[in-house]
Amino acid sequence: MTQETSKRKSLYVQLLRLLICATVAAVFLFFLLNQVCGYILDQYYHTPGYEQWKNAHYVQKLQQYIDEYGLTSRDADELDDWVMEQRIINLRIYKDDMQVFDSDYPDEELWEEDISVNEYDWEVYYSVTFVDGPATVSIMGLYAYQFDTYALLAELVISFGFFLLFVLLGIRTKIEYILKLSDEIEILEGGSLDYRITVRGEDELSALAEGLDSMRRSFKHLIGQEAEIMRENQRIVTEMSHDLRTPVTTILLYTEILKKKKYRGEDQLEEYIDKIDRKAHRMKQLADHLFEYSLVTGQTETVLESPESFETLFYDLLSETDNFLQQKGFQTEFKVEWRDKELRVNLDYLTRIMDNIMSNIIKYGDPENPVVIRSVYVEDMAGFSLSNAVKQGEEKVESTCVGIQSIKNMMNKMGGMCLTRREGRQFVIEILFTVHPAGSCPR
Repeated sequence: MTQETSKRKSLYVQLLRLLICATVAAVFLFFLLNQVCGYILDQYYHTPGYEQWKNAHYVQKLQQYIDEYGLTSRDADELDDWVMEQRIINLRIYKDDMQVFDSDYPDEELWEEDISVNEYDWEVYYSVTFVDGPATVSIMGLYAYQFDTYALLAELVISFGFFLLFVLLGIRTKIEYILKLSDEIEILEGGSLDYRITVRGEDELSALAEGLDSMRRSFKHLIGQEAEIMRENQRIVTEMSHDLRTPVTTILLYTEILKKKKYRGEDQLEEYIDKIDRKAHRMKQLADHLFEYSLVTGQTETVLESPESFETLFYDLLSETDNFLQQKGFQTEFKVEWRDKELRVNLDYLTRIMDNIMSNIIKYGDPENPVVIRSVYVEDMAGFSLSNAVKQGEEKVESTCVGIQSIKNMMNKMGGMCLTRREGRQFVIEILFTVHPAGSCPR
């Protein structure tokens, strides 16, 4: 997801887009309601029949008010009070064909010669009886005004409610997603690391979910690694305890024989001492392997050297190995092909690996059969292999596998791998490194 796409799909942009859409929809709804309500009011309230009915109703109320308080046509204050009480009407009174009261100007004194009756053609006149005689009144009212006001308020309330509902429905999915993530985090806190975090959308919440799921996978991988290391350590300790018990028992047996001098002559004494010495060296070798294994597994970071060509890294090392084995009485077959491959290694680890391999060959290898040194190229990996025949009647090769496991741990830390296999009496070990992607180096 590009940065531009991420910005366009961020929560801020989504919220702004939601508010704009909600505002447009609410305004449209307001105008629609306004048109509908206006049409309804025009049909029922803005009609001559309705106005005449309301005028007659207020004229009747005015007559009742005049009769109740015994008013004359000149009692402007009382008439004004009545008009103010009705709120939505305008009243004019004519006596003897002259205007004597106008509710629009209640405080002004009107003279009969100022305004005569029938001055305004749109007025409708009604007869009422005051104490001082009959009079003509003209009533005009804003009868639909209150309904227009109520309708306007209702339109505003409905439109605003629709706006809120639109926004709430728009953010509801995000709130539900947040709640779902909260529930899934609680599931992870409960130890269910196999539960996959739901990733939905391409905004900040989805990025958070992806981060949580990545953290879950990493944590699960770390726990799996720790469990595997614990199982491997337990196996190593168990097998080491068994393998140490055998030479210790033998040493105790021969030392008991020597203490009680239950041997026949100096030759048998020397034989027992040699056996004790071999068993002691066997114990030392096992202890060294165990120490090396614990050292490698306890290291947290491995520093690799700069990329070097395959020939530069292994020419001297394999050549010295070949010469060393010949000096120890072994036959060798050197079948190495130097290809232009670039590798990164840890030289300290590489030295330890070769020491382990050489130690095992010398102790368990059969000098009557050749040790074959080969180069190995497999897909994007390169390395070497050594194979040799195991002595007949000797102890099982690496019975505890501590040395082999140490080699595998060191190779894993260098990004490579160690493969072993048995082919009859032949024991083969392959050391493979990942080819560096920078390219080939000239020979």
